Amino acid sequence: MKKHLILKHSIALVTILVTVCCIFIITVTFFKLPEAQNKRNQKMGFDPITRSRKISYQDFNLGKFGEMMIEMLPQDLAFTVFVPSEEAFKRDLRLSVNDSLKQDKFNDTYAIVSRVLGFSVVPRTLCSVDLRFGEVLSYDSLSGFPLYVSKDVDGMVVVNRIRSEIVDVRKNEIVVHVLDGVIMDADFEQSVSYED
Repeated sequence: MKKHLILKHSIALVTILVTVCCIFIITVTFFKLPEAQNKRNQKMGFDPITRSRKISYQDFNLGKFGEMMIEMLPQDLAFTVFVPSEEAFKRDLRLSVNDSLKQDKFNDTYAIVSRVLGFSVVPRTLCSVDLRFGEVLSYDSLSGFPLYVSKDVDGMVVVNRIRSEIVDVRKNEIVVHVLDGVIMDADFEQSVSYED
């Protein structure tokens, strides 16, 4: 008779444990607990990797060439633009604001910037939070040039091995990522390369 009583108590104990575990799993699944914030990083002004570094378009200066690129696009459609930084335009394309926007060179500069735009725009919204670290996504730009987009350890976007400096700048439906380089195919790169 004692064996029968012990067996009943062990079944009751297992049933209680299973019930408590199920309640815990349901609670964690449906009622997500807030993530713990790293107080040290908050004091220093760093955002956690999982957060997007969102900057409004009004608070950020893309430079003259970046502005030209954005103005070429319709503002009411979703695009992601990988804009070269002002330094990248100068270093990689030899475009300077003081010289390249003069009246006699403006048409050539506009043609170069519009060509870069064709390589640098994806017809959809792609924010840094949409990417996972270690995952490489492939998109075709407006010109059909393949873009391989990934996310770096610190949350910055990398496109065709060119790292971003600023991510997730928004203007209406357009998302802008500022890159430390210019996306271009081999033919265009050869046509703008320095003569040795």
